[in-house]
Amino acid sequence: MRAIWKGSITFGLVNVPVKLYSATEEHDLQLHQVHDADGGRIRYERKCEVCGKKVAYEHIDKAYDDGEQTVVLTDDDFAALPAERSREIEVLEFVPNEQIDPILLDRSYYLEPDSKSPKAYVLLRQVLEDTERTAIVRMALRQRTRLATMRVRDDVLLVQTMRWADEVRAAEFASLDADVTVGKRELDLAKSIVRELEADFDLDSHVDEYQEQLRTLVEAKLEQGDALDTAATFGETDDEEGGEVIDLLEALQRSVEKKKAVSDASGGAASSSEADAGSGSSARKPAAKAPAKRAAAKSGSSSAATKKPAAKAPAAKKPAAKASAAKTAAAKKPAASKRKSA
Repeated sequence: MRAIWKGSITFGLVNVPVKLYSATEEHDLQLHQVHDADGGRIRYERKCEVCGKKVAYEHIDKAYDDGEQTVVLTDDDFAALPAERSREIEVLEFVPNEQIDPILLDRSYYLEPDSKSPKAYVLLRQVLEDTERTAIVRMALRQRTRLATMRVRDDVLLVQTMRWADEVRAAEFASLDADVTVGKRELDLAKSIVRELEADFDLDSHVDEYQEQLRTLVEAKLEQGDALDTAATFGETDDEEGGEVIDLLEALQRSVEKKKAVSDASGGAASSSEADAGSGSSARKPAAKAPAKRAAAKSGSSSAATKKPAAKAPAAKKPAAKASAAKTAAAKKPAASKRKSA
């Protein structure tokens, strides 16, 4: 990673030199625009509306128009701002972690110690962990004064810029002003769905399906061209779930039944697997009536386990032969486990 900013964290008389890095990046497949007639790439040009010439980025300034006149601001003007010249992350206060509303958080940045001794960095990190507090800080970054949080993530100090109070819109929806009564039956059904879906959050278990399908589409089209059959690539889509259900109670009941069906199916599959595993032994046990076969099985259990560990199917076909396969099950397993441990 490349540092995008250098400065110091200041709290009290303590000064902690740090480097700042972007903590996130996009994983989306990069696409560009083309002309549908000939595939030519679409380019956007910076052109001056006065002289009509193309303008290189280094010759572009910013301006503010108040409706009557325009004020042009150069890079030197921005650099002259006192806040822009500051290279400090100033700690304003330490607040309880739970008081930070996630809607306020914007971009995330890692802080790395930028001194020969990281002791002050480690001290600040330890204080935040021990007190279970989040630091509210102020800093100038990319021509803006930023309010941000600073907390610990995986033993690294993490800064997350925040939106200002006037940048968060109020949620004012007339539809929520209506007096609505939720019935006990509806509430119980909804809670049962929640219980079915309860889990500990694991980000790695979730995938960006759109991006995965987009990559599949691109790879398939690279291989097959315009002759690509999307139905063959992705399969037929299921439109059954798209219908609108007016009755909330009915929708909840359907959800519960669907979850139960899925649970029963998965449970049935597990039971079937266990039954298949157990059926071999249970099918073999009746064959234990043939003592001659049992004796043969005892004497050759070790070689049988080595040569034919899966001789279960023939045993099922030949009842008489079940005895050897049946009674050797117990003998075979310990022998196999001994080989594994060895």
